[in-house]
Amino acid sequence: MKKTLAYTLSIVIGFATTQLKAQQTPYIELLKQEPKWVDSVFKKLNKKQKIAQMFFVAAYTNKSKAFTDSIGKVIRRERVGGLVFFQGGPGRQAALTNKYQKLARVPLLIASDGEWGLGMRLDSTIAYPYQMALGAVQNKELIYKMGLEVAKDFKRVGMHMNLAPDVDVNNNAKNPVINYRSFGENKYNVAEKGAAYLKGMQDGGLLVSIKHFPGHGDTDVDSHFDLPQLKFTKERLDTLEMYPFKELVKKGAAGVMIAHMNIPSLDATPNMPSTLSKPIVTGILKEEIGFKGIIISDAMGMKGVVKYFKDGEADVMGIIAGNDILELSENSKRAVKMVRQAIKDQRLTMERIDESVKKILTAKYWAGLNVKQTINEDNVVAEVNRPESLTLLQQLADASMTLLKGREFVQQLTPNKRTVIINIGTPDATVFQKELASMYKNSISFSLEKRQMLMQLQKYWQKFSQKIK
Repeated sequence: MKKTLAYTLSIVIGFATTQLKAQQTPYIELLKQEPKWVDSVFKKLNKKQKIAQMFFVAAYTNKSKAFTDSIGKVIRRERVGGLVFFQGGPGRQAALTNKYQKLARVPLLIASDGEWGLGMRLDSTIAYPYQMALGAVQNKELIYKMGLEVAKDFKRVGMHMNLAPDVDVNNNAKNPVINYRSFGENKYNVAEKGAAYLKGMQDGGLLVSIKHFPGHGDTDVDSHFDLPQLKFTKERLDTLEMYPFKELVKKGAAGVMIAHMNIPSLDATPNMPSTLSKPIVTGILKEEIGFKGIIISDAMGMKGVVKYFKDGEADVMGIIAGNDILELSENSKRAVKMVRQAIKDQRLTMERIDESVKKILTAKYWAGLNVKQTINEDNVVAEVNRPESLTLLQQLADASMTLLKGREFVQQLTPNKRTVIINIGTPDATVFQKELASMYKNSISFSLEKRQMLMQLQKYWQKFSQKIK
């Protein structure tokens, strides 16, 4: 009996040690160690199952039962590698994740876009400030703590990877898709704040994917609807757009997401999206920059990638280019079949597939999926709305406010006094201006347009002078 107990304890301690080691060892370092669990699972997969590990499909908890059941069938029949959750609720997602994991032969790696936390996708959860607001926060420790809290939230609902942070440099005011998702227009600030957020999440046991390589900040086209083109030189891209990516790769980023953009200076092939470009994904990211982690495509159903490469060809080319995970293929079943045919046609090799599959399995091991997990479905909403998280949310909001001058004077402002609220640069009142006006009831608001600022100032001053007489 004592021997049996001792043996059992040694097994438990062994599991605990393995788990602790997996969590303490950075993912990039773990790739070099080739864990036994990874090798064991890898050897049990046939060619079709290996390819399927590279595909992640979309999941929702705010859609019909027919939809959620259809995703279950895909998991069971196609044996895909993971899921990307979108809209829904935290309790429902925890329950559905348990259901989906039971259907999977190899545990699913679960991801989501949570640039400002679970609140970016899920109701009844905390939405932290947008990254543009975080760019104004001087105390990086607060951003690091936010990363830790986001990691707790993701893990509480059964997720292992956050497709964040966004480290695009916001250097085009007309950008329709990045703007407030960026830490700002200064590449050094973007890298610094992105690194703090990344470190917090990864120290909290969450995989990350910085995005959108090689930089989606300077475009006025949304790649969801068309293929943006960047006409800049390689030197400009290397020193500006790619700067934050290179810095965060040095900091140990586990993953990098590739953007759908046409960049002639990096790949002159007509209409070639960066996602499908071997010179960009393999040549620049893997070879020049030296990134060893997981490379993830942006959603493969976006017009930026399928406009010119239709009917599954984009999926094949994405793998040839060097992507490890293809998220949200238009048709994952068709894609796996086409990749198998591409191997037969010698367009790519199984060695190329094996390289990606081992990265994905190592990510699953790092996330603790080598041990069966069941998410506690009780009190989920309360446990992703922790008091300390709400306190941090307020601290971040306070710290993001930038006062150029007059800190002592601002403390004298009271809602009852006559107050002037001036909005500079836009013709209409901004949300911020309206919020201030709701607090300062005895206020008057002005909007100063760029082209007519001097004339308007004179007009408003005359109007204001009359009101205060």
